[in-house]
Amino acid sequence: MPTSRLAIASAGLVLTLGLAACSSDAPAASPTASASSSAGFAPVSLDNCGTAVTVTSPPERVVTIKSSTTEMMLALGLGDRLVGTAFADGPVPDEWAAAAADVPVLSPQVPGQEALLGLDPDFVYAGWESNFSDDGAGDRAALGKLGIGTYVSPAACKEPDYMPDPLTFDDVFGEVREVGSIFGVADRADAVVEDMKATLSSAKTPAEPTTALWYSSGTDTPYVGAGIGSPQMIMDAAGLTNIFADVHDTWTSAGWEKIVAADPSVIVLVDASWNTAADKITLLETNAATRELTAVREKRFLTLPFAATEAGVRNADSVVSLDEQLAALGK
Repeated sequence: MPTSRLAIASAGLVLTLGLAACSSDAPAASPTASASSSAGFAPVSLDNCGTAVTVTSPPERVVTIKSSTTEMMLALGLGDRLVGTAFADGPVPDEWAAAAADVPVLSPQVPGQEALLGLDPDFVYAGWESNFSDDGAGDRAALGKLGIGTYVSPAACKEPDYMPDPLTFDDVFGEVREVGSIFGVADRADAVVEDMKATLSSAKTPAEPTTALWYSSGTDTPYVGAGIGSPQMIMDAAGLTNIFADVHDTWTSAGWEKIVAADPSVIVLVDASWNTAADKITLLETNAATRELTAVREKRFLTLPFAATEAGVRNADSVVSLDEQLAALGK
């Protein structure tokens, strides 16, 4: 751990990002870059999943956890602020690959505190609340005492007063704009939002009612998209009827017998490195309980990369992708 951070911790001081300490071992941001990013910056104070976040100058040394947060930074043209990423759900899209190429990868999962602090970050942006824990990247309050700001994707907030119910594209646009304000790039955020809206408006939904299973992961007990999270939001926009829309949750565990009884018209397969779409198809085609499903027999599979299915800048593209795949199936 950098000695400057140890000194801060022992003094028991809570610093805002504008006063975050710098490690003598870490490269300092250039005066020109810092001055330009701070020019005209309006301090930001917000309530993020129940944690007060105050930003007095744009963060310069950022670690992202989960692909959705890394991609948010890249979409906003903030790749130069990244000093590390972790817990990637899949490859970065080609349009952002060059900006991400030289950013260190801390861990394939949630990074430990020691690895995180070794990069001397002034801000950590996480996709899930659970990414911040004593046995993970660190408790948010503890990181704050070290002068490290934290932010969680609001779509992932779990407390009833903060969890979107249901998640909407307006919530996703809100996160884009909130992150834009934190980093002093509100104009870029507005441009990203307008681009997402244009993409959504170009979607061509199926002409007839089409039921769907959103199959995220799991074998003996499948983990599926439920009625209030990003799967439901994306399926609604794509004109699909979620067979688990009545389950009041973001994702849920489901029994194969319920899926067989519903016999969905199509199956949305989430393609993740730890549970690929191909693996899911093999299971569905060889499992006695599922191989006679209409969607399985007729190979009505729609595939989305995991990183594009959690709330973030790729959700509008996911809607269009589903509709294009539906059209290719003749739906």
